[in-house]
Amino acid sequence: MEQEQGDPAYGRTNWRRFAVATAVPGAVIAGLVIGMANGAFAASFAVSGKSFKISADQLDGTGFSQYGGTVETVDGKQIPVAISGIKSGDLTNLCQSVRVPGAPVSLTIRAGREAGKPASATDLLIGVSELSGDATFTNINIGQDASTLGKGGKAAHGEAGMFGQEADHVVIDGLRQTAVSTTAGTFTLNGLNLKINLPGSNGQPAECF
Repeated sequence: MEQEQGDPAYGRTNWRRFAVATAVPGAVIAGLVIGMANGAFAASFAVSGKSFKISADQLDGTGFSQYGGTVETVDGKQIPVAISGIKSGDLTNLCQSVRVPGAPVSLTIRAGREAGKPASATDLLIGVSELSGDATFTNINIGQDASTLGKGGKAAHGEAGMFGQEADHVVIDGLRQTAVSTTAGTFTLNGLNLKINLPGSNGQPAECF
């Protein structure tokens, strides 16, 4: 990634196994994993452990931070994730889908499909296991101590000594992500549509991707 001071950073991202939104070297990824093992993130609720998919034509966020962490299931299982925090953001053509365990059925939620009326969220925290898209960051700090992060919201920070990054602004086109948790201060779903999907012609229920 090439970046001049004060200019946006541009890059094609494909995050797998907690690699963050820039070309992060192996030593940095190792630091993220250590942070996860130390419980760098504690969710405010017990997660189900079931992953779900989120897609959007575009995510436009003001205030972004990211660091490694874990979320916990009811039975105490720790699930490592990359925590992405966004202070406020708009999502165009948002889709969220989850497969129903033990049945060929999915649940989809769609919103923000009408021009000029995106879905929006504040103080958004997402526990991500995989993400891809075309990302543009403005004024990004890479390698910042996770305990000092603040641009992504008051809760979007990790432990001292752990790897983190943050930016004033982020735009991700063609967002595709698999997550295990999402929290938000507010979540506005303009044009909300919730649907139970039965298997289609291919024998599988509809999902976001």
